[in-house]
Amino acid sequence: QVRLVESGGGLVQAGGPLRLSCAASGRTFSSYVVGWFRQAPGEEREFVAAISWNDGSANYADSVKGRFTISRDIARNTVSLQMNSLKPEDTDVYYCAANPGVAWANAYWGQGTQVTVSS
Repeated sequence: QVRLVESGGGLVQAGGPLRLSCAASGRTFSSYVVGWFRQAPGEEREFVAAISWNDGSANYADSVKGRFTISRDIARNTVSLQMNSLKPEDTDVYYCAANPGVAWANAYWGQGTQVTVSS
């Protein structure tokens, strides 16, 4: 069992940065793909970024490429999402998920952290 806890959400002005972190307890992220998703009320959850824990390879949604960076800290067993040049449309609840090789819907999910970008 993997328990994920997100942190770092909050209120930021447009153009500003914010850094989210996802910490795991219960086991390490080894062999997992760890991703960030976001969801607005009444909308489907949207993929933001993901990173392979084993080799660090990452991929991003087109909407965040060049602005967001996902990274891993092996010693701390955490995954971070550095968000720069934030836009009001980035306002959402952000979720961390750890995927051992199944459909994302069946992965381990955190409780989410609110990110609000004011214009």
